[in-house]
Amino acid sequence: MIARRLGYRVMLLERGRHPRFAIGESASPLAGVLIEQLADRYDLSRLRPLSAFGSWQRAYPEVVCGLKRGFTYFKHERDERYRVAPDRRNRLLVAASPSDELSDTHWLRADVDHFLVREAIDLGADYVDEVTLDAITWRPDGAAELTGQRRGDPLRVRADFVVDASGPRGFLSRALGIEPRGFDGYPATQALFSHFVDVPRCDAMADYDAGGEMPPYPIDDAALHHVFDGGWMWVLRFGNGVTSAGIAVDEALAEELKLSDGEPAWQRFLALYPSIADQFAGARAIREFTWMPHVSYRATAAAGEGWAMLPSAAAFIDPLFSTGIPMTLLGIERLAASLQASGPRPQASGLGQAPGYNDVTLAEADHTARFIAGCYAAFSRFDVFTAYSMFYFVVASFSEMARRLNPDAARGFLAAGDVDFSAAMARLSPVVQRSWDAAHFARDIAAACEPLNVAGLCDPRKHNSYGVDFEDTVRSASKLGLSSEDVRDALAVIGAAGL
Repeated sequence: MIARRLGYRVMLLERGRHPRFAIGESASPLAGVLIEQLADRYDLSRLRPLSAFGSWQRAYPEVVCGLKRGFTYFKHERDERYRVAPDRRNRLLVAASPSDELSDTHWLRADVDHFLVREAIDLGADYVDEVTLDAITWRPDGAAELTGQRRGDPLRVRADFVVDASGPRGFLSRALGIEPRGFDGYPATQALFSHFVDVPRCDAMADYDAGGEMPPYPIDDAALHHVFDGGWMWVLRFGNGVTSAGIAVDEALAEELKLSDGEPAWQRFLALYPSIADQFAGARAIREFTWMPHVSYRATAAAGEGWAMLPSAAAFIDPLFSTGIPMTLLGIERLAASLQASGPRPQASGLGQAPGYNDVTLAEADHTARFIAGCYAAFSRFDVFTAYSMFYFVVASFSEMARRLNPDAARGFLAAGDVDFSAAMARLSPVVQRSWDAAHFARDIAAACEPLNVAGLCDPRKHNSYGVDFEDTVRSASKLGLSSEDVRDALAVIGAAGL
């Protein structure tokens, strides 16, 4: 759509047919900001409502999404029912928005992707589905020629520039012989998932009752995570009664569960955790289970002469902190800037590399993988996990506010461009820290995060329960390079509650 707005002729090739199932369903505050800014910058006003739950529901109630007010984590032990500990040490709640109106969303990808394809067609993109591509070659003039088939008939397409917007191990990786190299120090993981109906809410189950405490948001209106030794489970609710759920586990647990068996492996997993089993006792899978024998992926290159991969095709890590959608939107932003700078006809030479597209895309993926690896190493010590997770929540809130209030203060995805922050994240990773004094470790994390902490995080007095208080941001205005008055005025403009 951006390329069409910039005057390019665009062909969109699809292997399957829409609507179709896809994974990668949870957005984030940064994703919402990026959708707003891209929509405004490139005159895509019909996409702007997708930036928040309230505007989405008013504009497109028929395009199914879910309400995501925050991130919820429960730590489970084998063969034991879950109970909220008196000091909340086995639970973490981090709000991402102050209200349903400004909330993030879960995307029912069959609906959302189909909507986006129709929008692209309306803007003049030539859309061809049921395509099997076989090869890509380069003509003397530098253009690419893609060959394949559609419904048994030959297909040939000439393009000045090719973008692979598929997932890992996609067409360009295969056709160009781009080797996967993996992430240094990252654990091998597998996943098993499906869509379900009739999944009860945790806040309706006695096991998750916190004694009348008022949480910062309804705990199920979130990206809800059940954490256990060796992995974690996601539970994402959509507005049509469907729930996306799945597990991502290390190789040892995958082998124990025999994850390749599909639904029988799912039942073996549920048998280990009574409270999770109760939540899914009456649930019914509405599609076959999908097994991913290798979750993480990283290509050795993300762009080259005449081509580029979106971040979603160049690398995939883990959905633990909903990083996939915002990382891909950042890649779209970078490619869009290159297209805009190249003039009315794209020059194949260097388009996907300027400004540093290949290096930035892979560096952000590597940086994020180091963080997720640290989280996996900490699953057996939930107090360590909650402390280390603050690296993500601190920088996520900082990035959102910097994007909104002072873009010059932004540091790249997960502050990948901040040398001190990145070094602290690596130095304090549970991958290398094998013995912990939990309180000392949490203080070290808080100190490392302090320069970017604009949301009142890393506070032991809050007992792992963090709401949204924009006064925290006002008090931290100097970290964003602004005055308190500037921050207060800007937050009032975007509708922040109470300001």
